[in-house]
Amino acid sequence: MDRQEGTTVGEFVTLDVEDGIGTIRLNRPPMNAINRQLQAELRVAALEAGGRADVRAVIVYGGPKVFAAGADIKEFAAMSYADICDYGPELSESLSVVARLPKPTVAAITGFALGGGYELALCCDRRIAGDNAKVGQPETLLGLIPGAGGTQRLTRLIGPARTKDIVYTGRFVPAEEALAIGMVDEVVAPDDVYEAARRWAGRFTRAASRALAAAKAAIDGGADIDLDNALRLESTLFTGLFATEDTATGLRSFIENGPGKAEFNGR
Repeated sequence: MDRQEGTTVGEFVTLDVEDGIGTIRLNRPPMNAINRQLQAELRVAALEAGGRADVRAVIVYGGPKVFAAGADIKEFAAMSYADICDYGPELSESLSVVARLPKPTVAAITGFALGGGYELALCCDRRIAGDNAKVGQPETLLGLIPGAGGTQRLTRLIGPARTKDIVYTGRFVPAEEALAIGMVDEVVAPDDVYEAARRWAGRFTRAASRALAAAKAAIDGGADIDLDNALRLESTLFTGLFATEDTATGLRSFIENGPGKAEFNGR
C-alpha cells in the first residue's frame, strides 16, 4: 500500500482519513468478495487506523451498492485441505484486527453483508444498515460453517438460539428483522448509510480517546471472563486513566464549568 494525502491505497482496500474519521473502504467489484489479498490489505489498513493519532473513530464501508457478499468461493474451491489449514487462521486474525481497534468503529452496510462480510461487520462496535440490506451467515448452504467469528461473535450479540436459526438455515435476514433481533443497530435509507455512519463516528472525534479505548477494552475483555476477573480488569483500566492528560482535563473542566464542556487532546 502507498500513502497519498491522507489516504492509504491498496488494490482492494483503502483507508481515507478526514476530520478525525478513518474510512476503511472495500472496493473489489462487483460484490467485494473477500479473497486472500483483500483480507491482507484489510489487516494493513486496520493496523494503520489503530496506530494513527489523527484517526479517532473508524468506519468500515463497502460502497453504495454492497458491503461484502462473503468469501471468494472460487478461491476456496481451489484450495487443498493443507491450504485452508494455513488460510483459515489468517482470515480470522485479519478480521480480528478490526475487532481489536482501540477506537469506536461502525460498519456502514449497504446491500449484502453475508458470510465473511457479515463477520467483518460483527467486528465493529455498531452496525448501520440501509433498509434494503440483507445480512446473514449462509455457510451451511456450502457445506461449511462460519470460520471468521460468525458462530462466536453473533452468539455473543444475539444469543445462541437466534444464532443457531441464522447459521443452521443460512437465510438472508432483511434489515428490519435484523434490527429487531439485534444483528444491526440502526436502519436508514440506503443513500444515507455512509452519512449516518459519519454522524455516529463524528461524535468521538473530540472525545477522550484513551477513555474510549479503556471502555472498549473493559466491555469486550470482560465479556469473555468471569465477573470477579472482569471487575478487576475494569478497576485496572479505570485507575490507569488517572495517568492521562485527558482525565486531568475532564476533572478540572467539570469542577470549573460543569459536565460536557471539556476539550480533550487524546493524551
